[in-house]
Amino acid sequence: MSLSIRNQIAGTVTAVTTGEAMATVKVRLEGGQDITAAITLDAVKDLGLAAGSSVKALVKATEVALATGPVEGLSIRNQIAGTVVDIAAGPAMASVKVDVNGGGLTAAITADAVEALGLAAGSSVVALIKSTEVSLQAA
Repeated sequence: MSLSIRNQIAGTVTAVTTGEAMATVKVRLEGGQDITAAITLDAVKDLGLAAGSSVKALVKATEVALATGPVEGLSIRNQIAGTVVDIAAGPAMASVKVDVNGGGLTAAITADAVEALGLAAGSSVVALIKSTEVSLQAA
């Protein structure tokens, strides 16, 4: 199945914590980073997710924010360090490609944000992704 979602990163489920209707699923990405997805309990069951399951973490580029360093005092669970490898900027928006230790993420952010953060190829950044914006696909 082809998807328009730019960010598709392979990993392995390390833990599933279930609630009444929702679950948090912790995934170790192939580059060694950890990411958390908050998905429905039905999705956990339908995908047969358990520790050791192979998955792809899927995140739309519009749901990836960038910071120039780790951010404290924030409810966003996923903070993944990386390095900017490419920026395609137009007058309003930019597509920023980030290498995250063996994988890649794309962030769609405003051109103003690229300028304000001083982003360029080689810049160190932290990708911020809310756990509710991470979808999982069984691999």
